[in-house]
Amino acid sequence: MNFLARFGAYALSGCLPVALVLSTDGPPRTGPGGHFSPAGFPNLLLRSHEGKEVRFYDDLLKGKVVVLHFFYTRCDGVCPQTVENLLEVQRILGERVGRDVFLHSISLKPDEDPPERLAAYAKEVGAGPGWLFLTGEVDVVERLRRGLGFVDPDPEVDKDKSQHVGMVLFGNEARQSWVACPGGSSPALMAEQILWMVPEPEERAGGGGPTDPDRTPILPGGKTK
Repeated sequence: MNFLARFGAYALSGCLPVALVLSTDGPPRTGPGGHFSPAGFPNLLLRSHEGKEVRFYDDLLKGKVVVLHFFYTRCDGVCPQTVENLLEVQRILGERVGRDVFLHSISLKPDEDPPERLAAYAKEVGAGPGWLFLTGEVDVVERLRRGLGFVDPDPEVDKDKSQHVGMVLFGNEARQSWVACPGGSSPALMAEQILWMVPEPEERAGGGGPTDPDRTPILPGGKTK
């Protein structure tokens, strides 16, 4: 597919390339081409539905092609459709999930979604290997949500978790290439766009920035972990 056809597909699906992923209160720190440098990703601590502690950058993003979204298990708004579509993406990608592509679902209600609840949910919906459901401290999840740009411009709407942003973010961390699209987009088109992010074999070595576990970069307020 040539560039114009590809861009047209993005536009029709509501999926568009994202140049700046993280938001900050000050001027954005960017790398070449206007993208945030690897040091711009937070390395905050989360816990998976498998009961394992993971670092957001080192364990979930670094050198990977990833699919990210926010949800909660008792959501009856946009979440069920988004998860259903991602299940279809998982089916389309097959064994590439967990090898070439990694899915990460982060709970917006960590107090209601401990690892045990997430594990039951993952089993209930039929999520396979390579798809992690994640929780963490409330302030950590909120910093990730805001830092990754899953924010409604209306503060009142943004405070209401039942009206949370239903976008899916996917990209190649090593290339710093990212695309965002509505969770209700065509699973076939999402899968196709995700595969555009998968590197050729010679590209797969390397990628990523510093691995200091206390590194918490350009999130709102410039706070450190």
